Amino acid sequence: MHEINCPHCKKAFKVDEAGYADILKQVRDHEFEKQLHERLELAEQDKQNAVELATSKISRELDKASAAKDAEIKELNAKLAAGEDAQKLAVMEALTALEKERDSLANELKQAAQDKKAAAELAEAKRLHELQQATAAKETQLQSLQSELERAKWEKQLEASTLRERYEAQIKDREGEIERLRDMKARLSTKMVGETLEQHCETEFNRIRATAFPKAYFEKDNDARSGSKGDYIFRDYGIVEGSADDAGTETVSIMFEMKNESDETATKKKNEDFLKELDKDRNEKGCEYAVLVSLLEPDSELYNSGIVDVSHRYPKMYVIRPQFFIPIITLLRNAAQNSLEYKAELALVKSQNIDITNFESDLDAFKTGFARNYELASKKFKTAIDEIDKTINHLQKTKDALLGSENNLRLANNKADDLTVKKLTKRNPTMAAKFDELKVGDAPDIE
Repeated sequence: MHEINCPHCKKAFKVDEAGYADILKQVRDHEFEKQLHERLELAEQDKQNAVELATSKISRELDKASAAKDAEIKELNAKLAAGEDAQKLAVMEALTALEKERDSLANELKQAAQDKKAAAELAEAKRLHELQQATAAKETQLQSLQSELERAKWEKQLEASTLRERYEAQIKDREGEIERLRDMKARLSTKMVGETLEQHCETEFNRIRATAFPKAYFEKDNDARSGSKGDYIFRDYGIVEGSADDAGTETVSIMFEMKNESDETATKKKNEDFLKELDKDRNEKGCEYAVLVSLLEPDSELYNSGIVDVSHRYPKMYVIRPQFFIPIITLLRNAAQNSLEYKAELALVKSQNIDITNFESDLDAFKTGFARNYELASKKFKTAIDEIDKTINHLQKTKDALLGSENNLRLANNKADDLTVKKLTKRNPTMAAKFDELKVGDAPDIE
């Protein structure tokens, strides 16, 4: 840091190295221009003084010679009165001498004019030489500045190109991640690709029928004698050793109704519009549970969260998304299997006249545990969906930020391209004048 005193207010202030160098450069340029003008003025003054001195000297000599000749003429005129012949001779001699002196004075005046011209030409040559040296120094400085400007511009373009390539690669990676997460969410929401909802559910069930439900019945409901029918009926038969169910007793039955979003888009119906009819079909076909598999209300957080229990409206009824089709069958079938085992144990206990209070407590505990496990599973699935949505939003924001950075780099690159020597010298009259002189080519003569 350098400390500088203001010449006007006498107040001291500090400037950094760059500011001090800039001020010093301006002072040197100003002093250089000032000294150049002072030297030119002194040369011009010297030339004028030399001319005036020579003119004054010649004038004085001419006046002195003229006065002497006038005196001689008077003397000759006086002698002329004494004798005409002597006078004529003397006059001729005087005139001859006067002509010689006049010629001599003319030669001296011509020589003085030539000396004056030579002095002026010498001063002008000296001034032109100093001006050429100053112009050469400024031209060298200008070339240096132009070289630095070109190098800075090239470095800026290289940096902008590198950053642009880096950001484009990051944006491409973020877009790929967003598409992957969107595809994952789409598969979680529905695993259908060119299939109807019913075909999707039937395909999913048949895929695991042989291993998970070997004794199950899952077919379309074609009985419309009551005026309505569901879509599919599921019935499973379990075996409990040591009980009367060895022959294969029905353990659980479910009436399924499938509602696709595209089927009801025009009417804008809701899931609740189909619950009453589904409960009616369940009772008419003798099914224990009723399940609505629906893609309606796709933006509803309630139905997107997992398995929705609507038993407060209709008993043993659930609303699910397609991805919960197999889980709901598994849960209800396993619950029924456990209930079947408890029933067999209850019959055995009754036959042995054992109090069934503990059995009822165990059954209640099972129901409570089942409900808790179902609730935890539903919450976990909803949490997973929410985290995927948050990740997509975060990646989208990152993409927008990278696109904004690329736009700023483009603007910075445009500004660097628009940078010219003319703009750099806009607020520097001294440099602007020097550039104008360089454009003319030859330095103008100074009168």
